[in-house]
Amino acid sequence: MENLENSTDCKETVSPLNNSGSTVNSTVSGYDGKAMGFVLVHAGAGYHSESKAKEYKHVCKRACQRAVDRLRAGGLALEAVTAALMELEDSPFTNAGTGSNLNLSGEIECDASIMDGKSLNYGAVGALSGIKNPVLVARRLLSETQKGKLSAGRIPPCFLVGKGAEQWAISHGIPACPTEKMTTKFSLSGYKRNKRKMELAEQVETKRKRQLCGHENDFGCLEPVGDILVAGEENNSACLDTVGVVVVDREGNVAAAVSSGGLAMKHPGRVGQAAHYGCGCWAENARDVSLYSTAVSTSGSGEHLIRTMLARECSTAMQAENTHQALLEAMQNKFISSPFLAGEDCVLGGVIVLRCCTCGEAQRSEDIQALLVEFLWSHTTESMCVGYMSAQDSKARVCRCWWFTYCICALSSSRSETASEA
Repeated sequence: MENLENSTDCKETVSPLNNSGSTVNSTVSGYDGKAMGFVLVHAGAGYHSESKAKEYKHVCKRACQRAVDRLRAGGLALEAVTAALMELEDSPFTNAGTGSNLNLSGEIECDASIMDGKSLNYGAVGALSGIKNPVLVARRLLSETQKGKLSAGRIPPCFLVGKGAEQWAISHGIPACPTEKMTTKFSLSGYKRNKRKMELAEQVETKRKRQLCGHENDFGCLEPVGDILVAGEENNSACLDTVGVVVVDREGNVAAAVSSGGLAMKHPGRVGQAAHYGCGCWAENARDVSLYSTAVSTSGSGEHLIRTMLARECSTAMQAENTHQALLEAMQNKFISSPFLAGEDCVLGGVIVLRCCTCGEAQRSEDIQALLVEFLWSHTTESMCVGYMSAQDSKARVCRCWWFTYCICALSSSRSETASEA
């Protein structure tokens, strides 16, 4: 059972949930007198090899910078979230796009989805092969949905899988990419290692069955074969590193996206939570001044996240006053102790959550454009790498196991910055 970390120097065993808390309050002005947005990314909840720790941090920083560049150029949340996720997909160290886990047949099949909080439109692809950036297909599906019905009154698709998804992507101008170009030495070596381990496990099981059927004695002690390694040389637990991004833009619109290569050695055609509605990501603008806009991206065991619809559950929980407590309760009650996961020995998952609203100062004065952005993350796995950056920051920050509150305010007449950490 893991520990719940309440601070950097104090640990208290509360639940099988890895999470920690701190608060950062910062008031900054935008370059042109307006709040320009914020991005939060994750490189997955699971196990992250210490030998690749720098690479995970670097790719999170690059993803944040990509999103912020779009926001500074006037781009909206959907553009920023897509740009950041493409950066994560292009990294050979993440289990998404290039470098994805191989399935039983030695092929790459990716899942991805994206949701726009303003329109509430959604696009997703599952078990997609032959496309370098699955999020581009999901984004295009979302865009095509917004155009209205097809010829003869047909409803445009928002979720495509397999060969049909690949053909649709190519027909809409997204270039194909052979699996061999997306396969890395890390994913290939992991596949070969896992395949050998599976073969050994099958041999052991066959011998055991023969022993039971023949009532043989003194057959000898057969050592149990451990869990399949998913990635990483020194890995002793599953590396469930789905990647994801949540963004809020200068207009207060939120968007969320998620992408994954899925479990290693999965059966061909398996679709994980990254493509399922309400499970991989969620984004929803506030429909009332008394509510918060929310964006969520998840990672972990797809089957666990699908059966609990964790992304949407966490979004709903963020309407509570105490976000820290609300997220802990959602993870505990809606995920770890969920009746839908009864009987599961180890519930694996993680989330990044963002909520925002207009600051009180902006409500009182027309001269102030401001957003209050709170962001949190939590996970039940060994590790989770997270990066974040506002459009006013000079560089992104990357860390693990923290909880933050971030206030972005832009004053039209002056610029000031204050920051404190507890």
